[in-house]
Amino acid sequence: MAQRNPLAWLPGIRSNQQSRRTSRPRPPEYSMDPRPDAAGGPTPPVQDSVIDAAIYLGGERQEAPTELSDLAELHRRTPDDEGAMVWIGLLRPSSPQLLAAAEEFGLHELAVEDAIVAHQRPKLERYGDTLFVVLRSALYLDAAEEVRFGELHLFVGRHFVLTVRHNQAPDLAAVRRRLESDPKLLARGPEAVLYGVLDAVVDGYAPVVAGLQNDIDEIETQVFEGDPAVSRRIHELSREVIEFQRATRPLLPMLNSLDTALEDFGTDEELRRYLRDVADHATIAAERVDGFRDMLQSILAVNATLVSEAQNEEMRRVTEASYRQGEQVKKISAWAAILFAPSLVGSIYGMNFTHMPEIDWVLGYPMSLLLMLGISVTLYAVFKWRRWM
Repeated sequence: MAQRNPLAWLPGIRSNQQSRRTSRPRPPEYSMDPRPDAAGGPTPPVQDSVIDAAIYLGGERQEAPTELSDLAELHRRTPDDEGAMVWIGLLRPSSPQLLAAAEEFGLHELAVEDAIVAHQRPKLERYGDTLFVVLRSALYLDAAEEVRFGELHLFVGRHFVLTVRHNQAPDLAAVRRRLESDPKLLARGPEAVLYGVLDAVVDGYAPVVAGLQNDIDEIETQVFEGDPAVSRRIHELSREVIEFQRATRPLLPMLNSLDTALEDFGTDEELRRYLRDVADHATIAAERVDGFRDMLQSILAVNATLVSEAQNEEMRRVTEASYRQGEQVKKISAWAAILFAPSLVGSIYGMNFTHMPEIDWVLGYPMSLLLMLGISVTLYAVFKWRRWM
């Protein structure tokens, strides 16, 4: 008895293997041009934000109409025991576009609101038979030494997956190609797509972890070399690590909740093993990130200690220099005072006035010499006693 094709009611649907030569190439998923809401004009059709949309039967891609309404109708009319699935990828849809897609697939308004507003932490929400998943992807930019974060929302139902991307990463086109190359895995349904996306997001954390580890190693070298620019680099890297921690840490309880939710959905054990493997990788990444934050705090403390020691050493050198300078000033002042006394006496008797008491005194000259010598010796003794000389 021939198996009934659940897609037969849609016109023009053919198996992917029967129409490889006639199927049009699918657009790539790397365009990140924003699609803002229409201002004062007609609402753009939701198809404008669709990057790729396909129907899968038994893990094989089928050629089908691209109208979202037809794809949603397939989802509504497919019995639970059929192996058909719709996978639609949206890229930065405007609010009206996403609301139109939500109406077609009966998505909950709270989940749609989160997808429109974005800037959500990783989380898992269940609305009836639909799972709403928020993921934070990460991409390490080596030239700029920074981490660029993306956000991805997934609506996973019994016979459909709707992905909403707000950034370039992860490359969902690569995820789709990987799953399409393994029809046995893709035949497991929407949960397989969810696994593929989760695996791509978590695998994308590995290069970020490696890049951050390399930056921390370089910072340690800079700290002990006394590079004055290292404090700013530590601060900037700490911000990247904290943001990365916000992307990875909530993922762990979310994956645990997902395992429970998929058990309620009746997902087979093999696929759940794959998801637990993703959870293991996410745990490793989260632990490494936690370690990075502790390391940066320790490096910052060491750098502060080294900077303080360098400042104290500089202050000690400045103090010693000031002390030596003061000693020199004391010596110069002492000799200036000693030399000033004879100069004062000599200048007084060098004024050559006619009527000066000592001018005609026979002992005036030797007494003036003795006076200058006595004052100089006295000043020398005083300065010597005060250790100015």
